[in-house]
Amino acid sequence: MDRSVYVAMTGATQIMRAQDAVSHNLANTSTVGFKSELSAFQSVPVLGQGQPARINAVAQGIGQSNTQGSTINTGRSLDISVRGPGFIAVQAADGSEAYTRAGDLQLTADGGLTDSRGNPVMGGSGPINIPPATDISVGADGTISTVPQGQGPNSVSQIDRIKLVNPDTAQMSQGADGLMHLNDGGTADIDDNVTIASGQLEGSNVNPSAELVKMIALSRQYDMQVKSIKTSEDNADSSLKLLQAS
Repeated sequence: MDRSVYVAMTGATQIMRAQDAVSHNLANTSTVGFKSELSAFQSVPVLGQGQPARINAVAQGIGQSNTQGSTINTGRSLDISVRGPGFIAVQAADGSEAYTRAGDLQLTADGGLTDSRGNPVMGGSGPINIPPATDISVGADGTISTVPQGQGPNSVSQIDRIKLVNPDTAQMSQGADGLMHLNDGGTADIDDNVTIASGQLEGSNVNPSAELVKMIALSRQYDMQVKSIKTSEDNADSSLKLLQAS
């Protein structure tokens, strides 16, 4: 009984972990620039005493889906979306450089340009700061142009250029802050081939229908593991009754 219960209990635990990833994806169906997390059951050797042939199926994250999300037209000048591969460089809370595809940019009271989470957007020489202006526009290469406050519409000046990068996604991972980081802790170089579109956002690439199917399948697998535990308990009770009768 102990062995069968342990196997069923372990299976149920790993299914719950896989269900967490599915729930996380569904919760971010409407999150701008969100990339769905991928997970799979992988065979992992059981360490410790016993035969080395023992294998445990473990639910593990295997990265993110890098497919392009749907386009959301907003008409807002500070809403940008990356065309094709690439990322927008921002400054994480710990001061390091991180990367995102969420282009719903905001202006702080003192003119700082940030993403929706308040992380400063990086420019050519650090975080971007925009002086008071009556109009702000962002070019395809990330160049930010403004009409200074108090001047005519023809008085356009270039402020800075958003740092756009395209590192190898295999060398990146998502941090607890929801941003992408280089695994070696370094910073990516500017890639002039990365372009953006202004007035639109990239939506989440989560497929709700596919995630719901996964959730149902995992729920049924979980029920099967619970039934296995109950069957083991019933068998133990039956064995105990036979021993008492004898």
